[in-house]
Amino acid sequence: MEIILKEDVIGLGYKNDIVNVKAGYGRNYLIPTGKGVIASESAKKVLAEELKQKAVKLAKIKAEAEALAEKLNAVSLTFNAKASSTGVIYGSVGSLQIAEELQKLGYDIDRKIIAIKDVKAAGEYVAVVKLHKEVAAQVPFTVTVEMDKPETPAEEAPVEKKPRKARKEETPEVEEAPVAEETPAEEVPAEEAEAPAEEEKTEE
Repeated sequence: MEIILKEDVIGLGYKNDIVNVKAGYGRNYLIPTGKGVIASESAKKVLAEELKQKAVKLAKIKAEAEALAEKLNAVSLTFNAKASSTGVIYGSVGSLQIAEELQKLGYDIDRKIIAIKDVKAAGEYVAVVKLHKEVAAQVPFTVTVEMDKPETPAEEAPVEKKPRKARKEETPEVEEAPVAEETPAEEVPAEEAEAPAEEEKTEE
């Protein structure tokens, strides 16, 4: 039994292919599910006309893609980015930046069809623009970088560093022993000092 496939069927064929299948498989599965129709003579004529029109349309699409690819191949882009002291640029250059630059030149290209890895260093690169399954353009571009300079205050003069003096070894402070206060000699009461003189007088 001949069947015209209306969509891709794994292991059997692709859309618009005419395939031979068992009658049971065709009538019980392919036709009821809309995956195919019986390849009658009228159905084959309709298919042939559709393929002819489709071929013309595809040829036109391919020709337009080839014309655009020729123009893009003549384009050269340049990106100037700021970079750290190690040469790594801030951010990156990718499909979005390529699409934006092409837009400025009048080419409306979807970033999704631009094949490129993000670039993070200066150099020369090539972006591939997939315009058609059989047509691709190559857009060369250059990335230059402007290195960041270390910031130094303009107004303040550099301060000269004075040589550090050697630190004296710190010696622990020794607590001075308390000085004993001199106690005045005991004063003899005046009465006791005069007593011997009176005794001497009595003895006489």
